[in-house]
Amino acid sequence: MSIELDAIDNVAVGALDGYLVRKDLVRTFSRQFPVPTYVVEFLLGRYCASADPDEINEGLEIVQRQLQSRTVKAGDEELFKSRAREQGEIKLIDMITARLDTKTDTYIASLPSLRIKDARISADLANAHERMFTGGFYAEITLSYDAAIAVEQNGRPFAVVNLREIQLSSREVLEKFGEARKQFSTAQWKDFLLRSTGIEPEALSEREKDALMLRMAPFVERNYNLVELGPRGTGKSHLFQQVSPYAHLISGGKATVAKMFVNNANGQRGLVCQYDVVCFDEVSGISFDQKDGVNIMKGYMESGEFSRGKESIRADGSIVLVGNFEVDVEHQQRIGHLFGPMPPEMKDDTAFMDRIHAFLPGWDVPKVSSEILTDHFGLVSDFLSECWSQLRAQSRLATIQDRVHYGGALSGRDTNAVNKTVGGLLKLLYPTGGEISDEDLEWAVRIALEARRRVKEQQKRIGAAEFRNTHFSYTLGADGVEKFVSTPELQSGGGIGDDPLEPGQVWAISPGAEDEHPGLFRIEVNEGPGSGVKILNKPVPPSFIESMGFAEQNLYARSHQFVGDKDPRQHEFTAQIRGFDAAKAGAKVGVASVIALSTALLKRSVKGGLVVVGELNLGGSIEPIHDAVNLVEIGVEKGASVVLMPVTCRKQLLDLSDDMATKVDIQFFSDARDALLKAVAD
Repeated sequence: MSIELDAIDNVAVGALDGYLVRKDLVRTFSRQFPVPTYVVEFLLGRYCASADPDEINEGLEIVQRQLQSRTVKAGDEELFKSRAREQGEIKLIDMITARLDTKTDTYIASLPSLRIKDARISADLANAHERMFTGGFYAEITLSYDAAIAVEQNGRPFAVVNLREIQLSSREVLEKFGEARKQFSTAQWKDFLLRSTGIEPEALSEREKDALMLRMAPFVERNYNLVELGPRGTGKSHLFQQVSPYAHLISGGKATVAKMFVNNANGQRGLVCQYDVVCFDEVSGISFDQKDGVNIMKGYMESGEFSRGKESIRADGSIVLVGNFEVDVEHQQRIGHLFGPMPPEMKDDTAFMDRIHAFLPGWDVPKVSSEILTDHFGLVSDFLSECWSQLRAQSRLATIQDRVHYGGALSGRDTNAVNKTVGGLLKLLYPTGGEISDEDLEWAVRIALEARRRVKEQQKRIGAAEFRNTHFSYTLGADGVEKFVSTPELQSGGGIGDDPLEPGQVWAISPGAEDEHPGLFRIEVNEGPGSGVKILNKPVPPSFIESMGFAEQNLYARSHQFVGDKDPRQHEFTAQIRGFDAAKAGAKVGVASVIALSTALLKRSVKGGLVVVGELNLGGSIEPIHDAVNLVEIGVEKGASVVLMPVTCRKQLLDLSDDMATKVDIQFFSDARDALLKAVAD
């Protein structure tokens, strides 16, 4: 059962020997025995945490024996009970829960796999493991049988005399984790984390990896609220049920306020106090037993507090809501909004949505199949989950301060949400802090802004005026360029979105050439040290060379008008034109080209939703346009909200239909400088 070790395996074996497990071995046992993955890994980590094939095989036999003798398969319950009677006690691996029996003032434990609901357990043992009162946990349990008690009336012969929680509790694990991280590159570390959750990154796109990384954020960030809605079969509940003993999964159905938050009768703290992550599966079916249940949850998601009478209780459990889309994303957006599958009391409540820090695009996560499950080494789940749990006490806000500045569209709540996501992602990448590169910081910021903007877009759809501005942006560094982040599902394929583009990018409509129809293009210009304009298209369309040549000469001749005191001759511009329909020539787009060159140099963005029409000649005059109505109609059809065109088109546009005129804002310019001033975002 040996595998070919790759570069990541080799680094991992060198840095984390003793904390690794082959994930294909885990799957072998998970299918055979009725216990979660982390229970299997706990044993594999104990006996097979090695890269040596002989040691692995020896360990596998021990694990096989232990699982065989200590897990109860359906139908074997009476056999185990009989063994307990004959031998006096047995060892088993099971989920244990407990409650106080007020009639006898004693604690009693339940072991579901043996169908025992009334095993005696001492007060000391019960109180040392409080989680058995809220949702229970898996443990290695020693169960005894007392024949003398069995013959008493209402006697309880079974007793839990010892137990060992299946999770790691060592304090120095994080140090080990952080030291090991230094041996990996960032890309390798991301892949290694994915392998540790059972997924093989080789088969995934960057976007799919990012979605899976975001799924891990609630484990490392306190009071983090995440929603993930998407198709069935993408392993949404797997991470929250199988990988960490610090997570608790509530399957669809009633959630009680007492179980979630606090039991007012006895003061027993609920799930959000006992677990790092509480995940609601099949969220569309969730309802609370009390009318104000959703309000208590809303209050908790906002402040991390809830009250019991006059007492206010703080907890730091993260809330994750996962559910399935019955329809595709585009259809869901046409008929309503992306919170559609949520329960009725949540789905149209913008105040509830405002408490969601990130909306993970479940449609970007691949379906779980044998191809995306890894056969390589990953961290033993209890080591990984212990490290994640300890990371919750840390903050990464100090590393973001003064390095990232968010745009004006973000409210205070948006900023808080984005910072929490960025903090979570950076903890995953840099478990013990250290120098964070701009590239990694930007990676986290873009994911965080997109995930929060998706929430805001749904609030906007519900029609709330205060959520109108969703153009999220950020600037990295003191003199960085403002960059805008969009949510891809809003961009119609090849259409003009309403987001500002990066500096140097401009939408343009070409009126066409002799043998070509009009069409939509995007001009993209970058600038750097050097001189001149280089066009990257292969082959370069001759018409575009001509327009870009006119733009370049006008920029040099009138640089003061366009770019103030900057000298464009000291910069090299690389330009590219992208066609978005049948037209490929890119003819007569000189005005858009000069705007692209100028904004690349000025590091300014063009307004979102704007498209430019117009050609200029070497002398700087604007060429006449003959089919202005048709060009405006193309702009509207492609999603433009503003069409910028020469003022000489004004009379032609009297023929524009009323319907078209109401859909678009037409702005006129007299010369190229006027066009630039009107195009640049405020």
